[in-house]
Amino acid sequence: MKLPEFLPQLPPGIGDRLIIYLRLIRFDKPIGFYLLLWPTLWALAIAAEGSPDGWILLVFVSGVFLMRSAGCAINDYADRDIDMHIARTRERPLTSGQITTRETLLIFAGLSLIAFMLVLSLNRLTILLSLGGVLLAASYPFMKRLHYLPQVHLGAAFGWAIPMAFAAQTNAVPKQAWLLFVATLLWTVAYDTMYSMVDREDDLKVGVKSTAILFGEYDRAMIAVFQLLSLLALLLVGLDLEFSGIYFAGLVLAAALMGYEQFLIADRAPAHCFIAFLHNHWIGAIVFAGIMGHYYSV
Repeated sequence: MKLPEFLPQLPPGIGDRLIIYLRLIRFDKPIGFYLLLWPTLWALAIAAEGSPDGWILLVFVSGVFLMRSAGCAINDYADRDIDMHIARTRERPLTSGQITTRETLLIFAGLSLIAFMLVLSLNRLTILLSLGGVLLAASYPFMKRLHYLPQVHLGAAFGWAIPMAFAAQTNAVPKQAWLLFVATLLWTVAYDTMYSMVDREDDLKVGVKSTAILFGEYDRAMIAVFQLLSLLALLLVGLDLEFSGIYFAGLVLAAALMGYEQFLIADRAPAHCFIAFLHNHWIGAIVFAGIMGHYYSV
């Protein structure tokens, strides 16, 4: 990994250390940022009827980056003794000894603090809701030791920006916000089950729990159920808000892409499951395009 071109030239020692920190927060793997960003933008767009406040938009986009990065750090701390046994993760900075647990926790705390300071510029309801978001983000990595549904916990963490966005924009959290939250939670369970299918064999060896293990041979069917339920929740949002056909056309296209993902994971090959997981970025983008298309076509 190289430093981004927009950063100034740094002395070799400092530059190398910064690269390790950037790898810790998965700066070079932005898919997690995208998957957290799209539902946040759905919520901001709907709450503001297509034109969110500029400062609120900046706070939430920055917050998504900061909290996703903090989440990666606390995830690696929680999994430091597990990652060494999994081929895909054994070279992560903490597991491979390139960074200490103290540094990792300081990065998590620092990023979370910066995100909270940004939230302090918003209204009281948003600030109160943000406390729940930090709790979800900090606790998620430990859930895979406790139960087989850590993907549900992750869905709640990824969806929590939705009530916060409505609160920031309107100082209220209407039923449409909770429908979007449910849609995001269900969608997250679907794509993160694909992700957990990649590591299923390694997870079984080390005793890590996941929906991929829980669903077993019914994994594809359960992913399809969660995909359909997420689309149903998004459909109910559109019907309740009397959205135009552009939005519903976006949902049809999103459904087609979900069907393609089912094709990708048909053989359950880890590489294909990972591609299907990455593909969900486009589903989030298409739903957002449908929302914005509605507001700018009326």
